[in-house]
Amino acid sequence: MTELLDILLLGCMATTAVAIINQRNLFAAVMMAGIFSLLSAAMFVVMDAVDVAFTEAAVGAGISTVLMLATLDITGSKEARPHTPALGPLLICLLAGAVLAYATLDMPHYGDPSAPIHHHMADHFVEHSEEEVGMPNIVTSILASYRGYDTFGETTVIFTAAVGVIMLLGLPRKREEEDAS
Repeated sequence: MTELLDILLLGCMATTAVAIINQRNLFAAVMMAGIFSLLSAAMFVVMDAVDVAFTEAAVGAGISTVLMLATLDITGSKEARPHTPALGPLLICLLAGAVLAYATLDMPHYGDPSAPIHHHMADHFVEHSEEEVGMPNIVTSILASYRGYDTFGETTVIFTAAVGVIMLLGLPRKREEEDAS
């Protein structure tokens, strides 16, 4: 049954991604991006990664959608067609991708048991996290219990950044309204 749900969610995510790419109305694209984030959060819940699902729902569907809608309020909701193809951004993306691909050459191979990450605490977490914390998902138990203060700090930083951005987006509009009166 979970495989069917996985396939259904993945199909909905792929359909939403294609719709976002083909959408010219930016308001509709933002709303579809929020739907994509909610579908992604649902996929994480199905995979028992509730902490990641919560973050995706809060940041991806919540804060990001609000910030993009606020940006559209300032800029407009229709996509402007470029007059000429933009080769500069394409070259920058290709260069950045090449640098990132080159950086992965120094990484240990995927699943390599002799990789440095497997030498210290990983065995303890795999063997004892469910009995110590009581969660079947190791990632959730690490983030919620073993690294609880760190996760709380990261959440505080994200919240503070979001409040700062919202304040910055809200300040010019209030001044314009005061000047008009």
